[in-house]
Amino acid sequence: MSLLFIDGNQAVAMGSLYAGCRFFSSYPITPASNLLSAMLDTLPSAGGIALQGEDEIASIGYCLGASMAGMKVMTATSGPGLSLYSENISFAIAGEIPIVIVNIMRQGPSTGSATRGADGDVQFMRWGCSGGLPVIVLAPADVSDCFTLTVHAFNLAEQFRCPVIIASNKEIGMTSGTFDMENVEKPAVIDRTLHEAGPFLPFQVKIGEDVPPFLPIGGPILVRQTSSTHGPDGYITTNPSEIQAGVERLQRKIDSKAESFSYFDLEEREGARSLIVAYGITAGAARAAAAELSENQNIPVSLLVLKTLWPVPEQVLQAAAIGMERILVVEMNLGQYVQEIRRALCNQRVDFYGKMSGQLISPTEIIEEVTRG
Repeated sequence: MSLLFIDGNQAVAMGSLYAGCRFFSSYPITPASNLLSAMLDTLPSAGGIALQGEDEIASIGYCLGASMAGMKVMTATSGPGLSLYSENISFAIAGEIPIVIVNIMRQGPSTGSATRGADGDVQFMRWGCSGGLPVIVLAPADVSDCFTLTVHAFNLAEQFRCPVIIASNKEIGMTSGTFDMENVEKPAVIDRTLHEAGPFLPFQVKIGEDVPPFLPIGGPILVRQTSSTHGPDGYITTNPSEIQAGVERLQRKIDSKAESFSYFDLEEREGARSLIVAYGITAGAARAAAAELSENQNIPVSLLVLKTLWPVPEQVLQAAAIGMERILVVEMNLGQYVQEIRRALCNQRVDFYGKMSGQLISPTEIIEEVTRG
């Protein structure tokens, strides 16, 4: 029997094991604590290591060390912990260290309401580290997404040698749903490219490529690692042209391939002149609202559910918005991602509906907003 009744955090744990995760460390925080419990229960029997760090900073630091040693790694937290992760996220970007970070968002700001969901970290996940260089952020909408996007997250972290954040939500992470392990999408697992032969420089890329091959720290070949600006050899540099080339490569390796990992669901309806854009837990309410309007109220409405938030999937947005007179963006915050959509669709009408009260946005609220026009 392949049907399970599990919550999103358990599905993330299953997806991580499927993707080859063999090291996990985090510090307890609601609503991420049961993901820590799931990894403590399952990872050791798979030959991996799962541990509780003494705090958030130590937890992500353990993960970075294990990743530099060659392991696939994951950590999990919520908004306050993500703030503490910030410096080490920057280290992972600069040092090109693969890591998957699960951010199970809750009502904020600060301590907020630990048992209530929100999507208040959307901009922070992109910009909450020094340097402004890109990260990849994926947003599951249900239990099945939690499994599949976790596998994608590991693949992308390995492929691009970078941090990848899973933007979950308390309502996704701690709400159980039916999960069909037999039929869920299972992406092929990707491992980081290893250095094969010849002289090794830790940040030297091949001609026409932007991601350096990897060798683990602690092996027979010396591997130099630093979080400071460095050249291909890993030594600290103050050479302006070398620094510029390095940061441009870090940006280009993500942004130039963004279209290849712009995940989304699009429900197009004939005659639609309105498009609802949603992500995360709000996608379920948006899907129900679009179906009610289209099937029972004779108001055809299309729906775009974004599953990649960063880099912004501009081409996906622009294609979905063709012919639309109105785009309605629905978020569990006071208006964060809508600003990116307005930028991408600068010549079209983009409206916003959102709240951050700890309550879910209902299909009725979205229907009222659409019909208000």
